[in-house]
Amino acid sequence: MASSDSELAPIIGITELSDPGAARPDSRPRPLIGVTTYLQRAQTGVWDTTASFLPKKYLDGVTDAGGIAVLLPPQPTTPVEAAAVLSRLDGLIIAGGVDVDPARYGEAPHPETDAPQMLRDDWDFALLSAAIEASVPFLAVCRGAQVLNVLRGGTLHQHLPDVVGSSRYQLGNAEFARVPIDIAPGSVTGTLVGATFDGAVYHHQAIDEVGDGLVVTARSDDGVVEAVELPGVPFGVGVQWHPEEDAEDRRLFAGLVEAARTYAEGKA
Repeated sequence: MASSDSELAPIIGITELSDPGAARPDSRPRPLIGVTTYLQRAQTGVWDTTASFLPKKYLDGVTDAGGIAVLLPPQPTTPVEAAAVLSRLDGLIIAGGVDVDPARYGEAPHPETDAPQMLRDDWDFALLSAAIEASVPFLAVCRGAQVLNVLRGGTLHQHLPDVVGSSRYQLGNAEFARVPIDIAPGSVTGTLVGATFDGAVYHHQAIDEVGDGLVVTARSDDGVVEAVELPGVPFGVGVQWHPEEDAEDRRLFAGLVEAARTYAEGKA
């Protein structure tokens, strides 16, 4: 068992700094950004086990933008405990993953909807609710944007091919598609990435009825909602595309990290 730590490292997101003591361009303290994770079967080396893991690209997005990523694996929680977790963080990312349980928005599952992962749903909903309550800056990605919408009382299209007539938003085989996206001028998202954007997408669900207080700030060329924002919080953005896939474009992560830094300074 002596090799277990090194063999599991790639799947649970452990990374090494080439020079942990190297000087950084911004000398201000780096904000702590919590990032939710998967909790499901995983294989690495000789191990085949249930594991908490997350693609390293999310961590790179946070660290490239000047933050410190803190992994948040799904676990039983209460609203009080979720609030305690958020009190130790400066920002939150609700990462992508499996479909939200449609029972949460009052629908029966579509045949193509993933089997529900109750523990992950409970965890993500509790953390995001606590973040909104405490005005902690957050970025919700793909599934995360759907969690945000359902948390606010909205609903989802459970299978986009039934709506748009094609599988252009989820090609399959882990291949991300690129779709043109129009972004509302003056929105947080628009200020960061501009009026038009080709987003990397891999989703077969999307926002249908928009949740209370949310504002749609981006749509694809066939009208699918690709971003929503929650006014009244320092940074409350949900995007249906995957910004972590763009290693050369960290603008959304930079916006979150800067808002988190300001939030942290306000707590000091």
